[in-house]
Amino acid sequence: MMPLPGLGDYDEENAAFDALSVDDLAALWCRLQHLGVRDQTDQSWAATLYFDRLPHEKPERALDLVLAVLRADAEKRVKMQLGDKLMTTLIHNHAERLIDRIEAEQAGEPRLSWLLGAVHWLATSRELKARLASIADEAAWHIDETARDTPALRIDFAKLSVPELARAWVDQHAKPEKDRDANWHALMDYEFDRARRDPDRVIALVLEILKIEKSPEMLSLLATGLVEDVIGPGTIDRIEREAAANERFRALLGGVWYSNQPAELRARLDTIVQGQHW
Repeated sequence: MMPLPGLGDYDEENAAFDALSVDDLAALWCRLQHLGVRDQTDQSWAATLYFDRLPHEKPERALDLVLAVLRADAEKRVKMQLGDKLMTTLIHNHAERLIDRIEAEQAGEPRLSWLLGAVHWLATSRELKARLASIADEAAWHIDETARDTPALRIDFAKLSVPELARAWVDQHAKPEKDRDANWHALMDYEFDRARRDPDRVIALVLEILKIEKSPEMLSLLATGLVEDVIGPGTIDRIEREAAANERFRALLGGVWYSNQPAELRARLDTIVQGQHW
C-alpha cells in the first residue's frame, strides 16, 4: 500500500512523458528508484504511473527504456528494479511480440541476459520459455539477488521493545524499494502475524510510531496498513479509548478504509472519525 497524492491532467502528463527521448526517460526512471515514501510528490507519482502503464500500452518503448537503463551509469540495485517494474509485464504479456528483438538485442547487450534471469520463466508458452531460458543468465541474477536481499545485520523483530520496533518500522518503511532486503520482508511477516495473534501490541506500536513520525505519506501508509489490519470486534473497545485520549490517533483513523467491517463496528468507527476521512 502506498499513499497517492492528487494527480494532474492524464493526457497532458502522458504527452509530456511520451515527448521525452528514451535516454531522458531512462534518467527519470532511475531517479524515481531512489525515492522513498516520504519523498513522493504529485509529479513523481505521475511519472510512476506512466512507467506502470508503459509496458502494457507501449511494449516496444518499454523495451527501449529497459535497454537504456541497462546501459546507464546506475547502481545495480536500480537496474534490478527493472525485473519487477517493467520486465515482468513485458515477458508475461508480450514475449511473443518481442522475442525476436530480445534475442537480437541480447547478442550485443549481455546485461539483458542477466535481467532475463529474473523473469524468463514468466513467458506463457513452452516455446517462448525455452527460447528465453537459452539466453538468460539465471545464475548471475540469483547471485546478485542474494547479495541485495542479505542485510548486514538481521533484525529479530520479536525481541525488540515497542519503542525499538517503532524506530525499526519507520526505518524499514521509509526506504526506497530498491533498498529493501530480508529485514523488510521479515517485518512484513511479523506485522501480519502480530495483527492476528497480538493486536494489543500492534496498537501499542502504532501509538509509539505516532510519537516519532510526522510525515503525511508515512502516516497514510500506517493507516492503510497496520491500523486497518488490527481493527476488529476484539480491538474496538481499546481503539475507542485510545482515540478519546490521543488526538493524533483519532486523526489517523480517518485514513482507514473500514467499509467491509460489520455494521455495528462501522457505526462505532464513524462516531470516532466524525466524517473526517482523508
